[in-house]
Amino acid sequence: MTGLELWGGVECTVNRVGDRYRDQMRLSGHHDRIEDLAAVAALGIRTLRFPVLWERVSPDTPDHRDWAWSDERLGECARLGIRPIVGLLHHGSGPRYTSLLDPAMPELFGTYAAAVAERYPWVEDWTPVNEPVTTARFSALYGAWYPHARDTRSFWLALLNQIDATRAAMRAVRRVNPRARLIQTDDLGETWATAELGHVADYYNARRWLSWDLLAGKVDEAHPLWEEAARLGLGDRLRAFRDDPCPPDVIGVNYYPTSERYLDGREELYGTPPDIGYHDFEAVRVADGTGGLAPLLRQAWERYGIPLAVTECHLGCTREEQLRWLWQEWRACEAVRDEGVDLRALTIWALFGSVDWNSLLTVEAGYYEPGAFDVRGEGAPRPTAIARLAAMLASGEADEEHAHCAMARMAGWWERPVRFSHPPVALGAPATPREDASMRPILITGAGGRFGQAFAGACALRGLTHLVTDRATLPINDERRVAELLDLYRPWAVINAAGWSDVDAAEADEAGARTAAEGGGVVARACAARGIHCTVFSSDLVFDGAKEAPYVEADAASPLGAHGRALMLAETQALAAGALVVRSGPSFSPHDERNAAAAIERALAAGRPYAASTARLVTPTYLPDLVSACLDLVIDGERGLWHLTNGEAMTPFQFARRLATALGLDAGPVVAGEPETLAPRPACSALRSQHGALLPSLDDALARHVAARAETLARAPARSDALV
Repeated sequence: MTGLELWGGVECTVNRVGDRYRDQMRLSGHHDRIEDLAAVAALGIRTLRFPVLWERVSPDTPDHRDWAWSDERLGECARLGIRPIVGLLHHGSGPRYTSLLDPAMPELFGTYAAAVAERYPWVEDWTPVNEPVTTARFSALYGAWYPHARDTRSFWLALLNQIDATRAAMRAVRRVNPRARLIQTDDLGETWATAELGHVADYYNARRWLSWDLLAGKVDEAHPLWEEAARLGLGDRLRAFRDDPCPPDVIGVNYYPTSERYLDGREELYGTPPDIGYHDFEAVRVADGTGGLAPLLRQAWERYGIPLAVTECHLGCTREEQLRWLWQEWRACEAVRDEGVDLRALTIWALFGSVDWNSLLTVEAGYYEPGAFDVRGEGAPRPTAIARLAAMLASGEADEEHAHCAMARMAGWWERPVRFSHPPVALGAPATPREDASMRPILITGAGGRFGQAFAGACALRGLTHLVTDRATLPINDERRVAELLDLYRPWAVINAAGWSDVDAAEADEAGARTAAEGGGVVARACAARGIHCTVFSSDLVFDGAKEAPYVEADAASPLGAHGRALMLAETQALAAGALVVRSGPSFSPHDERNAAAAIERALAAGRPYAASTARLVTPTYLPDLVSACLDLVIDGERGLWHLTNGEAMTPFQFARRLATALGLDAGPVVAGEPETLAPRPACSALRSQHGALLPSLDDALARHVAARAETLARAPARSDALV
């Protein structure tokens, strides 16, 4: 066997919920960017799962097809040396003139596949229907997707129609190109259960193989699910598959941290009655020792003896966890290959991210998960740390000493105790954490400040090795001491959370504020000299408020007061040294009492009035969200100027009332009033980012703030080092 290949995939679902179709390629902007293909090729990826989807090409009538987009993109693939694996139906129910439960659907689909093959006779690799079992479950058993059925017979009909459609498609394709290969994908997990529910787990564990079993002709009278289908009047269709199989040339395994399940009917352990007679948990949340991807690949190889590929590898999470998931799955693939399993490739999925998969596409919230690229900015998609690791894997030159590889070797959330929502059940030997003590740390200055504590808490929660220093340990204005400590601790990144925070005091001591700002330049220059990433913080007070719209990164700074002038100095010096400079709006957090949100809550809870300005426009920023996004940018190695806020411009008065409502407090005591301040404040200092909205909405932040605030207040005494 040749070495393990890295394939790629663009999240391309065209999904129907009710009467509404949603196209992931339009939602991510990939539809409009042919240059995305060159970006994929630049990673070293030479095989790409590529959509020529039925609903996109022939949406209105079976005999009218628009090939323009596919022609252009497949031509570009050929020019770039990218081999496409063409998909025709991806978690869809087809165009409006058919559905997964339509008896005519397989024939209609076969006709469409024939037209695609005649249009592109040189294509050799095909996935006509993506994940038939998974799609049948969500469309016809759980009712989440069209046609929204919720019964076992509909599940079987939807599944058998997809398998018939796949067979019809491959017959049509092979009439044009006899060398065409079927690469059949589906989700592969395993279900675990208590002894009392073992029969249910056995059923689910038989069902997970159905796409491949049906195509390979393995569903006969001895199959554990034959009797169920026959009882539903589907025996003749099963015999047709058995007698005329269309086995895959490659078994495509899709696997996620949530693919494995654990069933438990014991109400007394979990405090809530089960909805269906038992609790169906994500195994990773309640069980230890499932084994992960490697044993599942071994099971597939032993069952079929057909070459394998992991056809989706993606995790919607923080950046380091995305790195860890990709690295872990790559290593699992290498391990089973070393045992003699014919495993061809791992596919990095959702290269340009996905939208609303956190709700299984049932809620149109615009929730975006980046992948190897982040598409939220105004320019070209931005490569993330995933792209850098992918390029290393594709080239076969992954440097394990590189910060991204070292970070990827550490235990992911699915291996750390933080994952458990209940006391864990031991199913086997727990995985050995891969945490590497040699991982160079992130150094965080400002241990006593809100930002420093927030970053330390977030790093602890995310499994990021870090050190926190105070002013005594690391006086940031002392060039010699800064150099000594950087050489001693050898951080790969520095987050400079130290600095002057009292806006009014800066007016009385501008020299002191300036000195503190210059410390940021000292740290940034020392980091630059050692190849260490550096982050420096600023705020909206660098603007004079003359603009009538939110400020973007390209707008020139023009501060009104001493604090703003000091921040502008810090920005100038840090940017000159190649640092990441983050501006934000007024921040609030549930974990301390030193911010406006806590003051508002205290006043209103006590029935006292709270005066807030109606004359200023700001963008309130939830500190945990700011910290999380900033850490992702640090891991991505980003530099330059970034605005990070929760995106909504409002007056402090409007924010106070919005917060009161979220907390369930009477907003009546919030009154208009201009606090007396020594320093001038701009009339408008709202921020917007040309890099895109990286933080969730303010409403989303407020909901989480309220929940976290309740937790914080329930602890006595409140801790200033609480995790973000």
